[in-house]
Amino acid sequence: MFVNPRLPERPSAVEVVTMTEQDSNDSRYDVVVVGGGAAGLSAALVLGRARHRTLVVDAGEPRNAPSAHMQGYLSRDGMPPAEFLALGREEIARYGVELVRDRVTDVARGEDFTVALERGGRVRARRLVVATGLKDEMPDVPGVAERFGRDVLHCPFCHGWEVRDEPFGVLASSAAGVHQALMVSRWSKDVTFFLHRVAEEELSDLDLRRLAAAGVDVVPGEVAALVVEDDRLTGVRMADGAVHSQSVVFVAPRPVPQTGLLERLGAEMDETPFGTYPVVDPNGLTSVPGVWAAGNAIGFSEQVVHAASGGYRAAAAIVGDLRMADLDAALGA
Repeated sequence: MFVNPRLPERPSAVEVVTMTEQDSNDSRYDVVVVGGGAAGLSAALVLGRARHRTLVVDAGEPRNAPSAHMQGYLSRDGMPPAEFLALGREEIARYGVELVRDRVTDVARGEDFTVALERGGRVRARRLVVATGLKDEMPDVPGVAERFGRDVLHCPFCHGWEVRDEPFGVLASSAAGVHQALMVSRWSKDVTFFLHRVAEEELSDLDLRRLAAAGVDVVPGEVAALVVEDDRLTGVRMADGAVHSQSVVFVAPRPVPQTGLLERLGAEMDETPFGTYPVVDPNGLTSVPGVWAAGNAIGFSEQVVHAASGGYRAAAAIVGDLRMADLDAALGA
């Protein structure tokens, strides 16, 4: 599920502003949300409806920029992701949430969090939501990055229905690519698994038997490039010159979580096969008091629907946290 990589110059019903040094230095928010994708906008919506002064800082660089549609989100299945985000920005504006087109470069922890912006200035926040997502690094094969999100795909749940029954190629990045080849065979009976730089000996006997049971052809040897004709993927060219006809290729990008802010704040991190992510509780609270995380900032497999849910849970927890803090402060006074 992918999203347009750039915010419109003037989104409908939403004014995207550039915050000046004077503006930001005079601004104290209840919550600053870093990232304006599904997770960040969902959190902002809940916070705005709870009457919290909220700022969303969005650089406009979502993970899922290449795709023209998103799937599997009940009532939004097939919606263009850019339209989905535009509607989200309109919704948060109704509740007074501010949205700034900028990038957070640093966060300092004190009585409040001090958030530094790339275009200059700082804002303060009592609580933070980090929804900075991740980036995908493509396999180093000519044509893969250029076609990603069109006929080079990675998630059959996102795009499998749209390309069902076409000839699928699966480009192995490691022996774990067997799982992807087996999964996509649910959507097509014509699947070819290209081992690329994976030796056939790296596959277990169970792997080979499962591939055979699924009807997946296994092709050893390195892939040299994708073949594109008339702006359409038509094949996979091997290093020996052989060409296999394919109209869709599935790949496994290397995920690069955008968690630098969390690391600078000293959040506890967890190493996984898909990158390093913050340790969070069921509501997204990190090990840093006052800092929540949601969306692909907490895991590789968070789809749009999961990200929106995570942002909602984080925001609801923050509303409760701030309410108790304010009541305790009043009791102390």
